[in-house]
This record gives sequence, C-alpha cells and structure tokens, in this order.
Amino acid sequence: MNLTRNFSGHKGRVSLLALALLASALPAHSETSTAPLRQPVAKGAYEMAYSPAENALYLATSQSRKLDKGGVVYRLDPQTLAVTQAIHNQYKPFGTAINNKTNVLYVGNTLNAAVTAIDVKTGDVKGSLILDNSPRTEDSRPLAPRELVMDEGTDTLYVAGVGKESKVWAVDGANLTLRHTFDGMGKYTTGLALDAAAKRLYITNGDNEFITIDTSSNKVLSRIKLAEDQQHFFLNIALDPATHRAFITDSKKAQLLVVDTQKGSVVHKIDVPESLAVLFNAQRDEVYVTHRDAGEVSVIDAKTYKVLRTIKAPTHPNSLALSPDGQTLYISVKQASTRKQEATAPDDVMRVAL
Repeated sequence: MNLTRNFSGHKGRVSLLALALLASALPAHSETSTAPLRQPVAKGAYEMAYSPAENALYLATSQSRKLDKGGVVYRLDPQTLAVTQAIHNQYKPFGTAINNKTNVLYVGNTLNAAVTAIDVKTGDVKGSLILDNSPRTEDSRPLAPRELVMDEGTDTLYVAGVGKESKVWAVDGANLTLRHTFDGMGKYTTGLALDAAAKRLYITNGDNEFITIDTSSNKVLSRIKLAEDQQHFFLNIALDPATHRAFITDSKKAQLLVVDTQKGSVVHKIDVPESLAVLFNAQRDEVYVTHRDAGEVSVIDAKTYKVLRTIKAPTHPNSLALSPDGQTLYISVKQASTRKQEATAPDDVMRVAL
C-alpha cells in the first residue's frame, strides 16, 4: 500500500516515498446493526494483519513525519479495536504480511528500504533486513519496499521494491536473509499477490504490465500489457485462486479490472470509483475495494460483479483486512494531510460486520 508520498499515481503524480494513502477524521462511535465501529489509533496508519493464534489485529503506523523517528505496530482487540500492545520499531512500518505457522509478522520499512520481523506472541522485534543499500542522492534513492506477501509453506517473504527500475525480493522468513532477487520488474512495481498452492507470484507495475512468476523455478512466465495508454495506474491485486481470477485496482481510472490469471486477459471491468486497496473474501464470494478520494469502500459480488453495498469511510480509506471467518472487515482510514500540513488527529480503524 502508500505513505507520505503516494504510489497511487493519482492524477498523474507517482512519487517514490511510500505506499499510497492518506487521511480521515470522524469521531469514534459504537457498532450497531447499521453503523460500523470506528476508533482512532495513531498517525500514519497503513496496512493491517490478523493473527488467529493471538486473536489480534495488527496495525502498522508510521507516526508523525516530523516528530517521530521510528514507528509503531499496534496490537488491537479485534472486537473493540482497543490497543492492547504497542510494538516500537526503529524504522517506520507501512506494509504488512504474516506467517501464521511461525507466528511472525513482517512489516515493510518503505523509507529505509528494509523489512522487519516481529514475534507476535511476545511482541519482540526479531530483526531487520536492509534490501537496498544504494545511497540516497538528489537524483536517485533506494528502492522503496511496498507490498509484502508470505508463502507460509516455504517461509518465503516476497517484497516489491518500487522505483524507476523495480525489483522483487524473496526473503528467507526464518533468518531474514535474501534468497533471490527478481530484476527487471518494470517501472513502479506496486501490486503483488501470491497463489502459494499454484506456485505463482503476480505483479503489476506502472508500465501497465501483469507479470507472472513461477516461484518454484524463479522464472518469469509471462508479462502482458493490460492497457497501452498511460491513463491508468494498476495498483493492487487480490486473487481468487479457485477461479483463476485477479482483481486489480486502478488509481487513475474509475474501474476494477478482473483478469484471467492463466491467460492474462481482462475478462471484466467493474464500474467503481478510482481505487486503492482490494481484498477477496472466499467465504462470502465478495470483493472489497477502497476508494481513497471518494471516501468509500465498495462491497462487490464476485460472481455477478455487482456492487452490493457502499461503506462510507471518510476521509481516506486505505487498507483492508478480514477476520478468519470472513464475516468482519477491517478498514484503516487516514486523516487529510499534506507534506506541508500534517494531520492534527490520529488515523482510524473501522470494524464492519458483513
């Protein structure tokens, strides 16, 4: 996902500082049959991960850009959204992935070209790995880790490094060492999704490409242009492995793409506002999409492609997570802010009964 500088490419602006998302301000209120529960947590709220073993929701927050050197991962009660633990990081955390077999949470440190591992049982920071040691100059900077996905079977963490010449790193989850680097992943590689059973890694980038990698051989199987013009920025990917479909957000055009992962072809375009995060729910056969500028989240029927419901989440809904039973949706919501004017209130988390 998005940060102080937004990877969404909104209105033609693609920056290189983070995961793309910003802002939201509403008072907290209790969940009823019609109203979600909403609670303020901290500044710089980005991605979330759910630990079934700990029955906890983890939220990565970068904190204040001006006042805080590092960041904090908050452990939240998934029912009340109350903070039950604050795990301080020397680097600011943005993206998240979790290995529920080993109970290790990984966060991407976009500004430091690093990833950090956290033991969710103890809350201890296990260590960090710098993925790009390139010097930061006026003309260049290290690649920025954005999306993270975990292959629990092989304990491999895949990390997309965003830049003008992007890479994807495969990291050993047990000891935080680099296993493999996928070079030549195109300009501004933002989207990353894994079908672990099929041994397929899927990537989107600013060149409008949909790239398929065989994770058993580390070979690129295909790279297909989803569009030829630059009126798009295909940002994030959610998979429905059972039907070989990828749902892909477009931050510059009002549509959600449905792509056949076996053929790499677009099979449908769903009319929704410009979008950021996307999540597929196999239990309910639904797709959830955040619309940052519209301040909304769409609930879409994955069979008919019809929008079933629109959840109001002003100001800027950011990332999504699901409860293990697929019946509760969590949304991080950001306050309005700019690089010059930081938000004065903390960002929120919403809990929505589906």
